[in-house]
Amino acid sequence: MIDRTQLSNLIDKATGAIGMQSPAATALILGTAAQESRMGCFMRQLGGGPALGIFQMEPRTFEYHAKYLNKRPALKAAILEFCGVTELKADFLEWNNAFAACMTRVHYYRIRKPLPSVDDVAGMAAYWKKYYNSVLGKGTEIEFVKNYYLYVL
Repeated sequence: MIDRTQLSNLIDKATGAIGMQSPAATALILGTAAQESRMGCFMRQLGGGPALGIFQMEPRTFEYHAKYLNKRPALKAAILEFCGVTELKADFLEWNNAFAACMTRVHYYRIRKPLPSVDDVAGMAAYWKKYYNSVLGKGTEIEFVKNYYLYVL
């Protein structure tokens, strides 16, 4: 498990480096790590699924965002430089936590609905469920709230 304060600092630095840092983004991304991997306990999806890294992003989702970044060279360059990589590869999600944080922030950035406030854990849970896990995903808002209080607060 990754220490909450250290992960929060990493998220702040990563999202700051790409011009997308905010307290609300950090809180939601921390909650995503708490729910998806129990704050870094799992680097690959349990049960043989495709999701990778502390935020458990699936390669297919990653590829969708990579196409978006290929049309935004300045943002792509900022991610590559900060994360110390030379290309966008889904495999990096598993071992490069800064890269995974940047890609998770890009995921949430592309949603047109504003992020929930820092102190709205139920709002973050609903946002995560709708926009990250999806209505078809196995995760629940109740689990998100429980894991947020267990790992983040």
